[in-house]
Amino acid sequence: MVQGTTSDAGKSTVVVALCRLLQRQGVRVVPMKPQNMALNSAVTIDGGEIGRAQALQAQAARLPAHTDMNPVLLKPSSDTGAQVIIHGKVRADMNARDYQQYKTIAMGAVLESYARLQRNYNAIIVEGAGSPAEVNLRERDIANMGFAEAVDCPVILVADIDRGGVFAHFLGTLACLSESEQKRIVGFVINRFRGDISLLEPGLKWLEEKTGKPVLAVLPYLHGLQLDAEDAIQSSQSNSGKFKIIVPVIPRISNHTDFDALRAHPDVDLQFISLGMAIPAADLIILPGSKNTRDDLDFLQSQGWRVAIEKHLRYGGKVIGICGGYQMLGQVVSDPHGVEGKPGDSIGLGLLDITTELTSEKRLEQVTGTCAFGDLTVPVEGYEIHMGITYASNDTLPAFKISGEDEGARSPDDLILGTYLHGLFDHPDACHALLNWAGLQSDLKPDLAALREQSIDRIADACEPLLEALQQLPC
Repeated sequence: MVQGTTSDAGKSTVVVALCRLLQRQGVRVVPMKPQNMALNSAVTIDGGEIGRAQALQAQAARLPAHTDMNPVLLKPSSDTGAQVIIHGKVRADMNARDYQQYKTIAMGAVLESYARLQRNYNAIIVEGAGSPAEVNLRERDIANMGFAEAVDCPVILVADIDRGGVFAHFLGTLACLSESEQKRIVGFVINRFRGDISLLEPGLKWLEEKTGKPVLAVLPYLHGLQLDAEDAIQSSQSNSGKFKIIVPVIPRISNHTDFDALRAHPDVDLQFISLGMAIPAADLIILPGSKNTRDDLDFLQSQGWRVAIEKHLRYGGKVIGICGGYQMLGQVVSDPHGVEGKPGDSIGLGLLDITTELTSEKRLEQVTGTCAFGDLTVPVEGYEIHMGITYASNDTLPAFKISGEDEGARSPDDLILGTYLHGLFDHPDACHALLNWAGLQSDLKPDLAALREQSIDRIADACEPLLEALQQLPC
């Protein structure tokens, strides 16, 4: 099991690396994260929903993503509440206190998945969540040491040296653990190191003498990786192209991995516009997915985005709405059953002649089709994750053709496009067609899938010393 001293210490990428390295050796290896809290999710081969990072880890192991890889997924819908997804399906909406009591049931689901993976694979690489040192969450823990103790597995502890204080992170984490949990940790991994390793060696020796545990590996800081973010928005971008795209960072933004292919395009300059930032001029505005469409719609209205979008359209700019962003573009978002809170209606941005009714049933499906604009033979692929049905008027045009049926909507003047498809930019031809529709004239077609594969292999190559060290341990 890979645990971290903090969130974003590098747990996910270490699991990616170990899965790819073992897969290269012919080992039947599978990733697993007992509990994940994230708004970036993926649709699995068995028709469920898991964290996006686990789908990436499955790719590293060259496996189709399956719900047993992430049996418990929490999708925050407010500061104190979340949608609880068990084995890929929505179980309930709970506040934090109720979920704390529910963890006993959730652990049962986790152990069911673990038992199935044990029967079918030779090795399981498990990712923890956050840090095992969160003492307030220790009771009924299913994400870190609670799981490790239940299944009796060894643990490696990862810390990010780029944050600073790496030795304090290791010692402080150990101090918060019980004696049995401390013994379970077989070694340390220092992540994202850059500089002269000889200057670090005295610290490594001190840490090993202080704890009696080895430093298994010091991993380098790798730049330019194209990997799915688990949750936090990766705002940095190596490209600053001529074509400007802006995306509002709404409070419950989901599946912002939709924009990874655009961020990888040399001719695109994509900016995430956060609270308080000025809304700059752009060629294309994209409204992202949302875990709480009605609240995020209110946020957009309060931040002046409606006025900015209307001005953008008057100057001939294009707009795309994805999933929740698609719903916001319409006339009304109706919530008669209280799916997102108190039952009622929210007035949309009024830019597309569509209406949406939120439903308690979540649609989860991987889809393929073609574009309904430009070259009608251009393929598109993606996945749908949404709770709602959208009705388009006869005045709208379809965005895509999925299984022969119209999907999404375009405005009569063809300036606005809305769709439920996540991952719509991932296919190189679809990305090229969408950017061409939006006004970018470019012959470049970055292949995000190939870039991900290259990044997985780069991480795996860098982690070879870690695997060698692990394979020499007596456990």
